[in-house]
Amino acid sequence: MYSPEEKLAADQLLEKYTPLVKKIAWHLSSRLPADIHIDDIIQSGLIGLLDASKHYDPSQGAQFETYATIRIRGAILDEVRRSDWVPKSVHKKARDLTAAIAEIERRTGRDARDIEVAQELGVSMDEYYNILQDSSSCRMLSFDDLEADDTQSLGMFEDRHSNVVSEVMDEEFKQRLSHAIASLPERERMVMSLYYDTEMNLKEVGALIGISESRVSQLLSQAQLRLVARMNET
Repeated sequence: MYSPEEKLAADQLLEKYTPLVKKIAWHLSSRLPADIHIDDIIQSGLIGLLDASKHYDPSQGAQFETYATIRIRGAILDEVRRSDWVPKSVHKKARDLTAAIAEIERRTGRDARDIEVAQELGVSMDEYYNILQDSSSCRMLSFDDLEADDTQSLGMFEDRHSNVVSEVMDEEFKQRLSHAIASLPERERMVMSLYYDTEMNLKEVGALIGISESRVSQLLSQAQLRLVARMNET
């Protein structure tokens, strides 16, 4: 049970930072299945916000909003992971696609083209793009597939002996990731930068560079799969 003082503090926190939670929730929702309701995502984010208020340590040097953003995103992604809505077949197709990209780039020494990956998988171009679309959500939710930004930031707050945090904070890992991102085809690199760095949603990214929202999602998924393939090769 909250004391009256704690309840007041929590209410003030929610009033001040609920717009931040909603912004993050809507940003993430653009790449989640339609049957995951925005209200549920926001609720998970609010729980992450309250958790952030309990664990925030100003002596670590980060502003509260920065730390809260990490906790909010993490709480939302953790809840979606727990719901386990991604079929195993989608994960398998994503792994097969990653392997195909890696094999083509190993063989040719250049960026794998869409048509080459489709041929390697033995599927039509339409089916290839469908695989990209289906895999976009599980790409976002998989830490192993380089959704590491949040964990890198959390490193200053969490147990530095954690295997995951230790790996992400490792200088060699960061250098390899930076090199892999820099080596992406220009359009994929641009889409990743707009989506992750400037936090545009898919519709905004598409409007800016003149392509459809679904094509942005495909490019983002393809960029992440290519990163996985290249990181696994190094």
